[in-house]
Amino acid sequence: MDGLPLDPYFVFAMPSFFHRNRVVFLHISFWCVYLSFNLYQISVFQRDRGGYDWGKMFTSATSQLVFIMLIAYLNYFLIWPRFLKSKNVWRYLIEFLVPFSVLIAARVHFQRFLMDGYTHQAHYFYSSFFIVQITAITLFIVLFVGMLRFAVDWFELEARKKEVENEKLIAELNFLKAQINPHFLFNTLNNLYYLAYSKSENTTEVISKLSLMMRYMIYESNHPKVLLSKEIEYMQSYISLERLRLNDQIPIKFEVSGDTQNIWISPLIFITFLENAFKHGVTGKNPKAWVNICIQVFDDECVYTVENSKSADQKDTGEKSGIGLQNVKRRLELSYPDKYKLITEQTPEKYLVKLTLSLH
Repeated sequence: MDGLPLDPYFVFAMPSFFHRNRVVFLHISFWCVYLSFNLYQISVFQRDRGGYDWGKMFTSATSQLVFIMLIAYLNYFLIWPRFLKSKNVWRYLIEFLVPFSVLIAARVHFQRFLMDGYTHQAHYFYSSFFIVQITAITLFIVLFVGMLRFAVDWFELEARKKEVENEKLIAELNFLKAQINPHFLFNTLNNLYYLAYSKSENTTEVISKLSLMMRYMIYESNHPKVLLSKEIEYMQSYISLERLRLNDQIPIKFEVSGDTQNIWISPLIFITFLENAFKHGVTGKNPKAWVNICIQVFDDECVYTVENSKSADQKDTGEKSGIGLQNVKRRLELSYPDKYKLITEQTPEKYLVKLTLSLH
């Protein structure tokens, strides 16, 4: 038997089974503990009287358990839920105290009959202290089991709230990612229109690269995380499109350092800053335009820097805070809460964006 492999379904199904039925196992565990403690008390009582009657001992313990479970689960499944709906305290007290009193009385008489057959030899079971004791213990256990229901309902409510919150965040992330596609496509089609209008021989190459980039956006970027190396390939394709559009007349520097093969990041986080660099850095008749991009990977963080030139007469139209930048800032807040740092600097000659992402 030791050499037989475990069934994978069994390995994964058992924890799931216990998780789904954790409330049931909690109740069973509680009653097992109560029954064990009750059996111990009865055994001590019988030992002090000179001997053990195992049949009577188990019958007494089991009967006590049944009486308490009856009132506890009557309150758990019927009386307490009715109170939560009506919020009528007096109605709850009447509905609870009537069956509670009846069951306590039945338990007292059954216990007396079981112990000495109503011969009054076991004086303890005919005392007021015995009635007060079992009433207090029963009431405590009923309240404890009721609190279990309250705790379970509260945890389930919190879990549902967290699930709804997560669903909203996922939906918002998907919406923000969906906004990137038309934004990118709009910019690229403008470039493609310019090439086609000027009858550039690079038009077919642009269409080919655009096809590869759209494939990445449709299939790869739908995952919560992608390899940084794949994201870099996507950025390189975009830069190639810009080089073709600009006929390699503008110096573009793209540097990557560190191990990018085993790093996972949220997809399409970097592209907006890159688009803005070309949109605002190489517009107009600026013979000294330039764009510098740098990605540095360290042990626990990734630093992404984009710099682009600005002409002396270029006015800040506020476009940098448009839909693209607002989009990526919101995605950073959702995907990297308290795990990113975004710095922007602007001078008359250049515009700089520095994004630092925590990788842990």
